[in-house]
Amino acid sequence: MKVRLNKFLSEAGVASRRKAEKLILEGKVKVNGEVVTNLATKVDPQKDIVEVEGRVVKPQRKRYIILNKPCCYLTQLGSSPDGRKTIQELIKDIPERVFPVGRLDYNTEGLLILTNDGDLANRILHPRYKLSKVYLALVEGKVSMNTLKKMRKGIELEDGFAKPDDIRIVRYEGKDTLLEITFHEGRKHIVKRFLGSFGHKVKRLKRIAIGPIKLGKLSPGKWRDLNKGELALLFKAVGLKPPYR
Repeated sequence: MKVRLNKFLSEAGVASRRKAEKLILEGKVKVNGEVVTNLATKVDPQKDIVEVEGRVVKPQRKRYIILNKPCCYLTQLGSSPDGRKTIQELIKDIPERVFPVGRLDYNTEGLLILTNDGDLANRILHPRYKLSKVYLALVEGKVSMNTLKKMRKGIELEDGFAKPDDIRIVRYEGKDTLLEITFHEGRKHIVKRFLGSFGHKVKRLKRIAIGPIKLGKLSPGKWRDLNKGELALLFKAVGLKPPYR
């Protein structure tokens, strides 16, 4: 059965559908030896030979992985031009070509989902499904209850209004405050910018959950496959049928 080329590439773990479309438009994809730039192109995974930048792409089994990204790693595959460490070093023993769903800043720690399932990746990132992202943020200064009330009401940032789904004080640590804060949107640096706008600079940030998936006790730098129960909850949260039933 033929499928659209961008879907085939995403299911083969090359990239998300959107990035696959970009590769096609840039002339980096060949089908049976011919460069293809038409996004409507369909291929037969069992018969056609698909290449991306000279590498033959073959269907692969689906992998659904979570990684506890340590501080000071780039959320990218391959090496960094400036020599900084990337998450590629942490997942090099995974034979399938998985890619991160979204990103974490260089100095932000915690939960990353990696997969070669482009459909799931697109659903997780799409604002329509409002998957919550939960963070622990250590901020400078003691956050007062009055400030916490203001935070819960939201504030206007340079790129629009921002209001957390939830925020609470976990504890005070000396002169600092550990907060748990939840956003379902993924604007760049939104947690740091939001908290900073109240005069509380983020000293340390860690993501501990994405939707129903929780980081738990996974050690920094380690990864594991999601279990069937976790997958069922995640697929349900984004309106897809789970791969295992």
